[in-house]
Amino acid sequence: MPFDPLVTAVVETSLNRLIQDDPELGRRLTRLKGQVIQVHLKELNKTLTFVFSQQIDVLADYEGEPDCFLSLNLSVLPELREQANITDLIKQDKLDLRGDIQLAQKFAQLMKDCKPDVEEWLSRLTGDVVAHSVVQGAKNVSFFLKKQACKQQSHLAQVLTEEWQITPPPLEIAYFCDQVDTLASQAERIEKQLNKLLEKA
Repeated sequence: MPFDPLVTAVVETSLNRLIQDDPELGRRLTRLKGQVIQVHLKELNKTLTFVFSQQIDVLADYEGEPDCFLSLNLSVLPELREQANITDLIKQDKLDLRGDIQLAQKFAQLMKDCKPDVEEWLSRLTGDVVAHSVVQGAKNVSFFLKKQACKQQSHLAQVLTEEWQITPPPLEIAYFCDQVDTLASQAERIEKQLNKLLEKA
């Protein structure tokens, strides 16, 4: 099976399953009914076309003209929900947008909210108790790993600044910056005095 049809099939099936499981997402889908949005993903250099009807159809090839065209990195998509962000992203060359801005915002909101409820899906296979235990265990492990990573980062910072003295502590950096500012001010005053003396001479 070619790569593009496989990707579009996975994306389409996943989105439609998530929308079926959440009535609120279903209501949002009806607001996009009849619209066509094309998204060019810069990281993959691929274009996906989302056709909205009773469900979402995801196409790799589309001949018609979309109602909205977006070219962006995936990480930018959540930022589209706020109209102020859209202008900034266009100025920063992070987004190329042609068509209806409000349509882009509705699409971004829908994609952001299409998050799988892992516990719900797992409970269909294993039952509620096992699913809850597995998800809770995964959250605890994730929290523990994050905590350990923060500890290691803090320890490394202390070793670098205090024991090995490779980098100066933050207070020393602040003090140095203050001294530089003071010196710059003094140099400016001396330069002005010299210019006055030269004008008199």
